[in-house]
Amino acid sequence: MKSLEKFIKYFTVVCVIYFFINPAFSETKYKNEFKLSVVVGPVGPWGESASKFAELVKQRTDGRVNIKPYFNGQLFAGKQTNEFLLVKQGAADFALGSTINWSTTIKELNLFSLPFFFPDYDSLDSVKNGKPGKMIFSAIKKKGAVPLVWFENGFRQLTNSKRNINSPQDLNNMKIRVVGSPIFIDIFKSLGANPVSLNWSESITAFQQNTVDGQENPVVSVLMPYKIWQFHKYLTLWNYVIDPQILIVNQNVWNKFSKQDKEIIIAAAVEVSVWQKKVLREDNSVDFTSKFMTENKMSVNLLTKNQIESFKNQTKPVYDKWIKIIGSDLVKSAESLMK
Repeated sequence: MKSLEKFIKYFTVVCVIYFFINPAFSETKYKNEFKLSVVVGPVGPWGESASKFAELVKQRTDGRVNIKPYFNGQLFAGKQTNEFLLVKQGAADFALGSTINWSTTIKELNLFSLPFFFPDYDSLDSVKNGKPGKMIFSAIKKKGAVPLVWFENGFRQLTNSKRNINSPQDLNNMKIRVVGSPIFIDIFKSLGANPVSLNWSESITAFQQNTVDGQENPVVSVLMPYKIWQFHKYLTLWNYVIDPQILIVNQNVWNKFSKQDKEIIIAAAVEVSVWQKKVLREDNSVDFTSKFMTENKMSVNLLTKNQIESFKNQTKPVYDKWIKIIGSDLVKSAESLMK
């Protein structure tokens, strides 16, 4: 009898120790839901990436990490430039967001909004994967969130309901919706336009009511899902700024995940980002975009190198001003890599 009691006690101790040291059981008492903020809706590569990421993590953690995407900016109550702060403060656990929306808090992210700075995707990749990318991730960490993986949104193009845009003069006094980032206000003012800062949901109403003439956004992740041709006839392909995305997580939330689950989360994010990048770069090609938008009765205008140069020259004062705000070391590092 005493031998049996000793065995039971020994077995119990072993089970308790195993429970706490085995990664399959440890660190599993997470909250029921982790909120993932997404500016756009579930349709299109941006929204679909959020859904795919959440599904993969839930599946591969056997339900331990349940991430729920909150689409159309549900968590930040209409002001998308507040999204980073929501993650930092813990009102959102994750965010898959545009660097533009967070650039008011993290000045280094304005690098991607320098007018006509990135000539192609190879240049973007060299910056993200090199020293500038590390500098940017470090800046994000210092602001209180953990950057996990780069995602993508593509080059931003211009649409409007008035006319084809061939030169800066064509934008004179045209009311253009922009995201609430100061550098975008500066860019369009330098081109003679009247920039208006609106959240995307408000913008659709403004287009319908013809109180705003145009807007700028990536084609595949925003303009196609929202059927911009219902409001605007004219599309200008000018690749004036690029719009990478980053998946971030609240620092305290990240610290509570087990090592095993951290690895699962990052691996899932990498897998989805590779898929998103492939889809966006194929569908954002000039040929695909022109064909698709023309079929939807839009007038597509691909600017020549000389035309783009005129816009670049017009926005040079914006470039000079924002180098100092972003940080000359970061800008020079990016320029050096792209050369």
